[in-house]
Amino acid sequence: MDLLNAFVALSNFVLVPAIAYGSQLALGALGVTLIYGILRFSNFAHGDTMAFGTMVTILFTWLFQSWGLSLGPLPTALLALPFGILGCVALVLLTDRAVYRFYREQRAKPVILVIVSIGVMFIMNGLVRFIIGPGDQRFADGERFIISARDFKEMTGLREGLAIKTTQGLTVVTAVIVVALLFWFLNRTRTGKSMRAYSDNEDLALLSGINPDRVVMVTWLIVAALATVAGVLYGLDKSFKPFTYFQLLLPVFASAIVGGLGNPLGAIAGGFIIAFSEVMITYAWKKVLGYTLPESLEPEGLVQLLSTDYKFAVSFVILLIVLLFRPTGLFRGKAV
Repeated sequence: MDLLNAFVALSNFVLVPAIAYGSQLALGALGVTLIYGILRFSNFAHGDTMAFGTMVTILFTWLFQSWGLSLGPLPTALLALPFGILGCVALVLLTDRAVYRFYREQRAKPVILVIVSIGVMFIMNGLVRFIIGPGDQRFADGERFIISARDFKEMTGLREGLAIKTTQGLTVVTAVIVVALLFWFLNRTRTGKSMRAYSDNEDLALLSGINPDRVVMVTWLIVAALATVAGVLYGLDKSFKPFTYFQLLLPVFASAIVGGLGNPLGAIAGGFIIAFSEVMITYAWKKVLGYTLPESLEPEGLVQLLSTDYKFAVSFVILLIVLLFRPTGLFRGKAV
């Protein structure tokens, strides 16, 4: 019984939150890895692209709520999500036309595009703060839990309860659907195959008659959709605050690099590696160890390696280790 209680406690505080967080990071990292693989630069504005798409979704969510529209037990944000994606698409296409296209035509070095993307990042961050404000914005509604801790205890008779939030279940299901659609698109459609060809060898792809402008546009469309979905799922699960998305850039980039930049499968694996590392290292293991160890060996302290305030430091350390010992990542993507 104690082992069951330990497993439920572990699931409640580590496994379920890490799977949901990993799904969010994986979607964010897929956007980063697509831009690096096809447009050949590290887009430091990706976190704030996520924030912008989420902000548009929130504004439409509030509008629909004021009209009395809802999805019952599901968050109203799902109704607003297509509008958020459209807003984000408009922003990234405008940014590409006004900023990135010039440097692409000049055949600028990737480091120049990185510096430019940092400038775009600050502009986007300021724009989001100006429109929606710098504070926390909560926009989740509908049923809060798929199963609550109290109901779980009553059903099982265990001391520990397992709570699964609606947003966590929604995150995992949405991530699976989005990833499946993305891989189908890249592997089965003519446009997807042309994107992969352009990524593998740009000159050969151009000689084959592939239109580079179309490849770039489709890449930005997919990236905007991935960024908005990832941002909205993160905001529903936690809360929306523009500066948090600025910070989220570190674990998202770490996920893409750990898995292998330019490798979509690596981005997904990297997202879960970073998420589980952050959650496990910042979790206080006292309760789980209390169930599994003999009474004489039960710990007195929290058995927490790092405070949750330092969770982003975990992804930074993992990123450094990977860059030092395996710069192509676990799935042998492009070297940074």
